[in-house]
Amino acid sequence: MSKPYVETATASPTPGARARPRSLTPLVLIFLACLAPVVAAVVMYLNPQWLSGKSTNYGTILEPQRPVPPASELALTDLDGKPVDLQELRGQWLLVTADGAACPEECARKLFIMRQSHASTGKNVVRIERVWLITDEAEVTPQVLEAYRGMHMLRARPEQVRAFMGSDTPENHIWVIDPLNNLMMQFPENADPTKLRRDIGKLLFASQVG
Repeated sequence: MSKPYVETATASPTPGARARPRSLTPLVLIFLACLAPVVAAVVMYLNPQWLSGKSTNYGTILEPQRPVPPASELALTDLDGKPVDLQELRGQWLLVTADGAACPEECARKLFIMRQSHASTGKNVVRIERVWLITDEAEVTPQVLEAYRGMHMLRARPEQVRAFMGSDTPENHIWVIDPLNNLMMQFPENADPTKLRRDIGKLLFASQVG
């Protein structure tokens, strides 16, 4: 005996009902997870004192940082005597040294370290400029001009350089100016080139400015 046909009712959408929009929460969480390491690196770079009282930098971070002064307070000229404003290099990381044009052995060593550190940054090489503040009127030798082509060689008044860098012996160090035009780091006398390059790499990694 066959079963009687029973029509099965199917649910129909309620008039006016709308499909629920998909939640954006998973996408937001993925974005935040990717962003967190970058933010953490920048925060720790800007606040090294948070590293359990221990600094991982080889160079000394200057406190407070010193803004690059205007040309009236740091009068510079290129080797042809044309005025140069160091503030015009804003947006770049600057490796800076100061010394006389005769450039004795220690001076030559600093220039060499700066050149090699600059070259070692690979694709980041375009983010860095090298600056030599020449603190006298003597001639730079052709050999030095050729060996350090691409470096900004700028004549400066020694008393103004000392005032800007806050040091009586600025020629003993290599300095760093950040892309916001602040003198922010000083490397030790007779700097270890490997440790200096490591610091430069960390600065470039931690900050996407410049």
